[in-house]
Amino acid sequence: MVSERSFSSFVRSPTPSPKFSNSFTTGIFTDVAGDVTMVVDGESFLLHKFPLVSRCGKIRKMVADTKDSNISKLELANFPGGTQAFELAAKFCYSMNFEITPANVAHLRCAAEFLEMTEDYRERNLIARTETYLNEVVMQNLEKAIEVMSTCEMLPPIAEEVGIQDRCVDAIAMNACKEQLVSGLSHLECDTEASELKCGGLEWWIEDLSTLRIDYYQRVISAMERMGVRPDSLLASVMHYAQASLKGIGKRQTCNSVMMKASHGMAENDQKVIVETLVSLLPKEKGSSIPLTFLFGMLRMATIVNASIACRLELERRIGFRLEMVSLDDLLIPSVQTGDSLFDVDTVHRILMNFLQRIEEEENEDFGYESEGVGSPNHGSLLKVGRLVDAYLAEIAPDPYLNIQKFIAMIEMLPDYARVIDDGLYRAVDIYLKAHPLLTEHECKKLCKFIDCQKLSQEACNHAAQNDRLPLQMTVRVLYFEQLRLKNALSGSSGDGFFSQRISSGIPSAAMSPRDNYASLRRENRELKLEISRMRVRLSDLEKEQDFMKQGMMEKSGQGKTILTSLSRGFGRIGIFGGPAGGKRQKSGRKSRGSEGKTGRSRSYSIS
Repeated sequence: MVSERSFSSFVRSPTPSPKFSNSFTTGIFTDVAGDVTMVVDGESFLLHKFPLVSRCGKIRKMVADTKDSNISKLELANFPGGTQAFELAAKFCYSMNFEITPANVAHLRCAAEFLEMTEDYRERNLIARTETYLNEVVMQNLEKAIEVMSTCEMLPPIAEEVGIQDRCVDAIAMNACKEQLVSGLSHLECDTEASELKCGGLEWWIEDLSTLRIDYYQRVISAMERMGVRPDSLLASVMHYAQASLKGIGKRQTCNSVMMKASHGMAENDQKVIVETLVSLLPKEKGSSIPLTFLFGMLRMATIVNASIACRLELERRIGFRLEMVSLDDLLIPSVQTGDSLFDVDTVHRILMNFLQRIEEEENEDFGYESEGVGSPNHGSLLKVGRLVDAYLAEIAPDPYLNIQKFIAMIEMLPDYARVIDDGLYRAVDIYLKAHPLLTEHECKKLCKFIDCQKLSQEACNHAAQNDRLPLQMTVRVLYFEQLRLKNALSGSSGDGFFSQRISSGIPSAAMSPRDNYASLRRENRELKLEISRMRVRLSDLEKEQDFMKQGMMEKSGQGKTILTSLSRGFGRIGIFGGPAGGKRQKSGRKSRGSEGKTGRSRSYSIS
């Protein structure tokens, strides 16, 4: 092997003079001046015809096809690998030994293919030498295969023609399967604590794959999936690739209409392709445990880079199917559209639709009565999502730019049985009314009609009875149900009498089809169990009130009316929604709010 120092004449010179001077050649060419100038992509190399035509079929044909037998200049355009690859190929023609490495083997293989350096002209020519190295060294090692594939990114389509990328993809996938098998066997032998620590890490190749271009990476992951690499390893690789390639995008100002390039200089279109490709590579299994934080992060990235609608809908679908496990902070997605509400309510609305669609599909697959109602997993998920949505509504309600139609659309998405108590919904509506004082009477009524006064707790009813932001009709309804509640408590009733009016007989009609009868019975069964759940929730409150009132009646016999009057006046003092709601009602209250609301868009969002 000849050291790289002996090839100093090959190093590019800033001077325009041709390379490969007489001092470069060895052997019989030591005293023979160069007789041909090779122009490769604009750079000149002074060489000899004999060593070139003896190994390169392309140069031999160029010399043979020319009419001038004393031709002294040949030109090669679009040379694969550039001038550096040509220098290595020229060294090989001069029988000068050099080291083939994973960094240059792809360039050498493409250069040999371009120059037609086959066995027809010389045994063990450059094509055969590079093929031997690829098959015996590169394809047997996962790390070297990844390195070679990375070098193919700048090569022309000739690299695909000779099949370097395809062979590297298969080699990476096959070696990853071998690594997985060895890792699985080592897990069986993990008896000591040191072995457990050694076996517990992630696959080392995950970080190496993140250096590949996204189209190469997609081919590798698809091949790994076909060959049976574990889904959790593939998911870890996708997550790591996303973190490495999309780093810094989320730090951009979302209100800026002109998208800036990321710190690594990648174009916006490339970022869009990366997001869409990574989403398509996520595991398709229904029970795959993709972290919700990663899904929300990818959803934000997809919005920032303006990914395709199909990509965003896929992320929303995956999140919606596990909405009961989502936290409130995850749902607070900032809006990127200028002049719109501060939060992306439309996206959350679609996520909620996906969740309800999942619940409906699971209910249609279930044919047992006991699978529905309060004790069913579906109803438990609905209750969790109901509380989550109410908390979300309370968070976005102070936004002065939030349209009332969007706010109402979020409220009416959930069915009635998704909320056992409407305290959270009442709080969100109250905050919205306070932050939007310019609402008309009709809009207030339309908003408040979704609150079921029968499902409000004692504290919420006390607050609503003195809340001057509510329509008069709702206040009357709250007072009416409070009167019924007190009446039932005094009479010693164990439940709320007005609930029985809402429960139908449950007897199916003879004119209905068997399928409709079954659906009706399921619905009635769910409503009955829901009413039982509500009465249980209120039972403890009613018992406390009954004990308190009986004790007061024993101390002051004959003065029951006085006790009731003082209790009804004191209800307004108990409040968990931020204190008293504003004292006595005034007919001109809404008009006075109208004069204040002219500057509503510039007010603070905090609600006291």
